[in-house]
Amino acid sequence: MPATVNPEPIMSDTLSYEFSDNGVATVTLHADGTQTVNEILIAELTACLTALSQNARLRAVVLKAQGSDFCTGQDERWQARMLEHDQDHHFDEALELARLLQLVDRMPVPTIARVHGQTVGVGVGLIACCDLIVAHRDSRFAVPDVRAGLVPAMIAPYLVTQIGVSAARRYLLTGEHFSAQTAQQIGLVHELGNDAAEIEQWCDIWLAAVLQNGPHALLTAKRLIASVAHRPIDDAMNSDLAHRLAHLHRHPEAEEGIRAQLESRLPRWRST
Repeated sequence: MPATVNPEPIMSDTLSYEFSDNGVATVTLHADGTQTVNEILIAELTACLTALSQNARLRAVVLKAQGSDFCTGQDERWQARMLEHDQDHHFDEALELARLLQLVDRMPVPTIARVHGQTVGVGVGLIACCDLIVAHRDSRFAVPDVRAGLVPAMIAPYLVTQIGVSAARRYLLTGEHFSAQTAQQIGLVHELGNDAAEIEQWCDIWLAAVLQNGPHALLTAKRLIASVAHRPIDDAMNSDLAHRLAHLHRHPEAEEGIRAQLESRLPRWRST
């Protein structure tokens, strides 16, 4: 494993993170021993990812959780306090969650989710915003908001994009649990591991792959995917794509990458 810039993980009330010398940040949820989401975790994860996204050395983010589960849903004490809130307060809290999900979705580097145990509600939304997801083969998933008379409004756009309308109709309307195998079939999860070692191996494979690539190209690729999703391939799209590619060809990173290929050497962003 690469040495970390910070010899000790940076801790908050609800999470910790390590920043490795290869630019990979590992963010671990539930430093406080809980397996749930509340307003404190949302605020601290938002602050953590915002700071990381502004770090020029950042190359990738791995999101994982401490304990037996990735996320078992909303904290019951937070839910109880919600009963006392007015509509404006609910609106503000919903926007805070929306900003966190948008932040994860728009991170300027590849994001990897390492999933185990139960992943429920907001937890499903968090991993749906990540680029690459590996889960333990015994993991279980659910979006049970309707069972409490609610809807998963803030995570719905990302979940529908990830698993499609048909699967979203089933699992958002029934609230039923589904297996890791089903999660992989519907596109929520990319790979499964039999144990922690296999999950770690998938993370290493993906990190080795993305660290070979140009940082600006990766950011541009993420924006490209978001831009072309669910749009018709018409003259407007083709013009937009041609402009993107022409602009990218004039970027110093692309020039370095092309020269490196022509000269049979590694580009500057790769050390090995």
